Amino acid sequence: MNGAESLVRTLLGSGVDTCFTNPGTSEMHFVAALDHVPGMRSILTLFEGVATGAADGYYRMAGRPASTLLHLGPGLANGLANLHNAKKGGSGVVNIVGEHAPSHIALDAPLTSDIEGIAGPVSHWVKTSHAARTVGADAAQAVQAARTAPGQIATLILPSETAWTQGGAVAFAEAPPAPAMPDADALAKAAEALDGPGSLLLLGGGALTAENLETAGRIAARTGCAILSEWSNARMERGAGRVFVGRVPYPIDIAIKVLEAFDRIVLVGARAPIGFFAYPGKPAVLTRDDARIVPLAGAGDDLTATLDTLCGRLGATDTPPAHVAERNAPATPTGPADADTIAAVLGQMIPENAIVVDESITTGRAFGPATAGAAPHTWLNNCGGSIGYSLPAAVGAAVACPDRPVLALTGDGSAMYTVQAIWTMAREALNITMVIFANRSYQILRGELTNVGVGNAGPRAIDMLSLDRPAINWVDMARSMGAEASAVSTAEALSEALAAGFATPGPVLIEVEM
Repeated sequence: MNGAESLVRTLLGSGVDTCFTNPGTSEMHFVAALDHVPGMRSILTLFEGVATGAADGYYRMAGRPASTLLHLGPGLANGLANLHNAKKGGSGVVNIVGEHAPSHIALDAPLTSDIEGIAGPVSHWVKTSHAARTVGADAAQAVQAARTAPGQIATLILPSETAWTQGGAVAFAEAPPAPAMPDADALAKAAEALDGPGSLLLLGGGALTAENLETAGRIAARTGCAILSEWSNARMERGAGRVFVGRVPYPIDIAIKVLEAFDRIVLVGARAPIGFFAYPGKPAVLTRDDARIVPLAGAGDDLTATLDTLCGRLGATDTPPAHVAERNAPATPTGPADADTIAAVLGQMIPENAIVVDESITTGRAFGPATAGAAPHTWLNNCGGSIGYSLPAAVGAAVACPDRPVLALTGDGSAMYTVQAIWTMAREALNITMVIFANRSYQILRGELTNVGVGNAGPRAIDMLSLDRPAINWVDMARSMGAEASAVSTAEALSEALAAGFATPGPVLIEVEM
């Protein structure tokens, strides 16, 4: 077999059976190997940022890595923004990046670039294969790296000569290192810190499973501590019957006010709260100056064991959990579609077992409390802040969980970054309902003008944040790529459109005119 065939066989033998791809000439032997080696589901995307974002969403829901296939340095560069998001979210991804044969690199051909240099900032592990006989072993190492908790980005660079040359050998990924167990001294400090009012248990990463949230709820009921999560979470289980955890607010002034109540903060899978940006005259650290931060477990540690052990130490194992959400059954909201009425509609309409992919940066700030008592569901956030995440991540989530409805919530500005994802949704007949909040602007940046101290912004500045000259026709765009679509402007129409979308096989787009 050649190196490309050994690569595909190694990926399959190591549990990687899905590839999101936008290939080029240097990757053609990998493409050909898909016919020779059965078992790999290869999904075409029309932009590399869709491929990398889909791999992120796939890992969050499948719990195992997919691969991407990207064309040389520029193809990898097109995927960097969503690899940044995947890295910040703790997702495992195996990137396969084609490279020129060594003899061609010496000629400085037009597509020649420093692929290792491009990959480094968004990867935990980077390697270039140098011979067909080592491709399989290198791929096995990449899979092992990607599986390392909580999930890592591994980038394997494959020169075309190593792909077409015979002599490839299959290898199998070894098990990654086991996540660290809780430290006895840290557990003692955490237990002491949580005893009494003024304490906060701050959760992130794998601490937000339904089971771990229930454990956190028992700790809260036993000690009286508050529980919150980070603002952006890779995956959180939510809905009626589950312990509801609010998020540290995004707006810096509100976050400071919420966190000033706590002088002891225990971190489990979370970082100490900081602002998204620096603002003139405002602190970057959101906690009180005298707050004691107790780092109990990091994102890569065994968070289930940590919470279970802490719960036992506090004598809360048999304590009924606090903050369990009750089923929300509000009256159907009426009137224009705005942040509040949309939130109420979602609280009523989210289907049971749905996966919600949220990039509703401005409109979505009201969604958390209103959807706390919705039917049980999974909620995914953009953890890296690079926009254009939601539609690709929805692709990956739907591929990972074809039996679950996927609801993607995003603004029109964010969605335009990776609008090509709609085509892949239609091609793969994925069960995704997209809701585009069309406020015809980068609305969050209008608020940021004030936050950073820019007063009385003029028409040129406002024009740089506007998307209404010309307005984007989302219905026609979605239909042109094979998705069903409609536009609504009221809460009643949104309810009807969501019901129809969830009942329709394949992708459906709803443009909410705001």
